[in-house]
Amino acid sequence: MTRKRSATRWLLAVLYAAAGYLHIMLPAPFVKITPTWVPYPGIVIALTGIAELLGAVGLSQPWSPRLRRAAGIGLALYALCVWPANFHHMALDMARPDHGLGLAYHVPRLLAQPLLIWAALWASEATDWPFARHTKR
Repeated sequence: MTRKRSATRWLLAVLYAAAGYLHIMLPAPFVKITPTWVPYPGIVIALTGIAELLGAVGLSQPWSPRLRRAAGIGLALYALCVWPANFHHMALDMARPDHGLGLAYHVPRLLAQPLLIWAALWASEATDWPFARHTKR
């Protein structure tokens, strides 16, 4: 299980580092899909990029389990907080005559969000669920 956790941790670190880089260096597509109720979308996108980069660094480091857990919890909360933007992006695309990226992209993306949340928590050892051994009392 340790190898699977480590592999998941590194995969998430790479994905979040890449996403963070893109949020900072190429913010336009992210600003475009940001819900209208989000204030200062350009600043928010830059801050989300920084959060992703910091989470990736924290998740990938081996020397502090507490920092790694904090990063996992932070990335899980981040994934939860950006989920509405994913729904907004789907609504924008579905309103277009060509349906943008279409349901074949958006539905799996929306369904994967809970998996990303869980993976960040599990890989960081913030949870053992569902693999914890249950003992009878």
